[in-house]
Amino acid sequence: MTATSAALTPPADAIPPVRHPDAPAPGELLGAHYEFCFGCGGGQPHGLHLEARAGDGVSVTAEFTVTPDHQGAPGLAHGGVLATALDETLGSLNWLLRVIAVTGRLETDFARPVPVGTVLHLEAQVTAVHRRKIYSTAVGRIGGPDGPVAVRADALFIEVKVDHFIDNGRPEEIQAAMSDPDQVRRARAFEVNP
Repeated sequence: MTATSAALTPPADAIPPVRHPDAPAPGELLGAHYEFCFGCGGGQPHGLHLEARAGDGVSVTAEFTVTPDHQGAPGLAHGGVLATALDETLGSLNWLLRVIAVTGRLETDFARPVPVGTVLHLEAQVTAVHRRKIYSTAVGRIGGPDGPVAVRADALFIEVKVDHFIDNGRPEEIQAAMSDPDQVRRARAFEVNP
């Protein structure tokens, strides 16, 4: 990024992130946090279907294939869709901390166009934690995990309680998620985005 706003700069007393002992092992596929999430859910026919894997430390990698449904300009990914892919990848980091958090701020830079048919290789990591604030950064590359950078983002996530979703979400979706007998899926349904 060319310049990061003060809101995305961790304070001097921020601490390094600590991977939760029960976090998925490096290389493990994290799966969708909610079936109908536009970013990672399989229940969204035109969604991103982003797949994230736990990395070392407090990092994740992800892949997203740009389809014709994701275009803005003819033949190119829409910038908002690319920002969504970054946000989804950054949000997956919270699963490694085992906290429920929502996006507080997301700043993106677009370095080069991303054509339809491209696999965007994303990598994100938590850089610092300060009380309820989680600071993180991500890059998206084309042509492979070591390819040229197409997009970058810095983000601030805010840890919340599940009540944030219960008080603000549509009751039918909240009830369906809370009724899921799979405890992992039930917990993950409430992990990212306001």
